[in-house]
Amino acid sequence: MEKLYYSIGEAAEIIGESVSLTRYWANYFSKFIKPSRSSKGNRQFTAQDIECLKQVHYLVKEKGLTLDGAARQLAGDKASVSAPVKAIESLKSIREQLLEIKKML
Repeated sequence: MEKLYYSIGEAAEIIGESVSLTRYWANYFSKFIKPSRSSKGNRQFTAQDIECLKQVHYLVKEKGLTLDGAARQLAGDKASVSAPVKAIESLKSIREQLLEIKKML
Protein backbone atom coordinates (compact mmCIF):
# COMPACT_ATOMS: atom_id res chain seq x y z
CA MET A 1 0.00 0.00 0.00
CA GLU A 2 1.30 3.40 -0.93
CA LYS A 3 1.75 5.95 1.82
CA LEU A 4 0.13 9.37 1.77
CA TYR A 5 3.23 11.18 2.99
CA TYR A 6 6.93 10.37 2.94
CA SER A 7 9.60 11.89 5.17
CA ILE A 8 12.59 13.57 3.59
CA GLY A 9 14.74 10.56 4.47
CA GLU A 10 12.34 8.21 2.72
CA ALA A 11 12.17 10.52 -0.31
CA ALA A 12 15.96 10.65 -0.48
CA GLU A 13 16.17 6.86 -0.29
CA ILE A 14 13.59 6.44 -3.05
CA ILE A 15 15.47 8.68 -5.47
CA GLY A 16 18.88 7.41 -4.35
CA GLU A 17 20.34 10.70 -3.20
CA SER A 18 21.37 12.30 0.07
CA VAL A 19 18.90 14.05 2.36
CA SER A 20 20.68 17.38 1.94
CA LEU A 21 20.51 17.21 -1.86
CA THR A 22 16.82 16.24 -1.70
CA ARG A 23 16.16 19.22 0.58
CA TYR A 24 18.08 21.50 -1.79
CA TRP A 25 16.12 20.27 -4.82
CA ALA A 26 12.83 20.68 -2.93
CA ASN A 27 13.76 24.31 -2.22
CA TYR A 28 15.15 25.01 -5.71
CA PHE A 29 12.20 23.44 -7.55
CA SER A 30 9.56 24.84 -5.18
CA LYS A 31 7.36 25.65 -8.18
CA PHE A 32 6.98 21.90 -8.85
CA ILE A 33 7.72 20.24 -5.48
CA LYS A 34 5.52 21.46 -2.65
CA PRO A 35 5.96 19.33 0.46
CA SER A 36 3.63 20.07 3.33
CA ARG A 37 4.88 20.44 6.87
CA SER A 38 4.03 18.28 9.86
CA SER A 39 3.17 19.74 13.23
CA LYS A 40 6.87 19.42 14.11
CA GLY A 41 7.86 21.32 10.96
CA ASN A 42 9.21 18.29 9.06
CA ARG A 43 8.70 18.11 5.31
CA GLN A 44 6.09 15.60 4.16
CA PHE A 45 6.34 14.63 0.50
CA THR A 46 3.38 13.26 -1.45
CA ALA A 47 3.67 10.65 -4.21
CA GLN A 48 3.42 13.48 -6.74
CA ASP A 49 6.36 15.26 -5.06
CA ILE A 50 8.37 12.02 -5.24
CA GLU A 51 7.60 11.69 -8.96
CA CYS A 52 8.80 15.24 -9.51
CA LEU A 53 12.00 14.51 -7.55
CA LYS A 54 12.57 11.45 -9.76
CA GLN A 55 12.17 13.63 -12.84
CA VAL A 56 14.64 16.16 -11.46
CA HIS A 57 17.06 13.32 -10.69
CA TYR A 58 16.73 12.02 -14.25
CA LEU A 59 17.26 15.44 -15.82
CA VAL A 60 20.20 16.44 -13.64
CA LYS A 61 22.01 13.16 -13.03
CA GLU A 62 21.17 11.12 -16.16
CA LYS A 63 20.86 13.79 -18.87
CA GLY A 64 23.41 16.15 -17.32
CA LEU A 65 21.27 19.29 -17.38
CA THR A 66 21.90 22.21 -15.10
CA LEU A 67 19.32 23.03 -12.47
CA ASP A 68 18.05 25.94 -14.57
CA GLY A 69 17.86 23.68 -17.61
CA ALA A 70 15.96 21.05 -15.64
CA ALA A 71 13.53 23.72 -14.39
CA ARG A 72 12.93 24.93 -17.96
CA GLN A 73 12.37 21.34 -19.12
CA LEU A 74 9.86 20.68 -16.33
CA ALA A 75 8.06 23.95 -17.02
CA GLY A 76 7.93 23.28 -20.75
CA ASP A 77 6.91 19.69 -21.45
CA LYS A 78 6.63 17.54 -18.36
CA ALA A 79 5.23 14.59 -20.32
CA SER A 80 8.46 14.18 -22.29
CA VAL A 81 10.32 13.78 -19.00
CA SER A 82 7.79 11.49 -17.35
CA ALA A 83 7.93 8.69 -19.93
CA PRO A 84 11.69 7.95 -19.69
CA VAL A 85 11.57 8.13 -15.89
CA LYS A 86 8.78 5.55 -15.75
CA ALA A 87 10.62 3.32 -18.23
CA ILE A 88 13.80 3.43 -16.15
CA GLU A 89 11.82 2.60 -12.99
CA SER A 90 10.19 -0.43 -14.58
CA LEU A 91 13.55 -1.64 -15.95
CA LYS A 92 15.09 -1.35 -12.48
CA SER A 93 12.18 -3.31 -11.04
CA ILE A 94 12.60 -6.04 -13.65
CA ARG A 95 16.32 -6.18 -12.93
CA GLU A 96 15.68 -6.62 -9.20
CA GLN A 97 13.23 -9.42 -9.90
CA LEU A 98 15.71 -11.17 -12.19
CA LEU A 99 18.45 -10.89 -9.56
CA GLU A 100 16.17 -12.47 -6.97
CA ILE A 101 15.32 -15.30 -9.36
CA LYS A 102 19.05 -15.80 -9.98
CA LYS A 103 19.66 -16.08 -6.21
CA MET A 104 16.96 -18.72 -5.92
CA LEU A 105 18.58 -20.91 -8.60
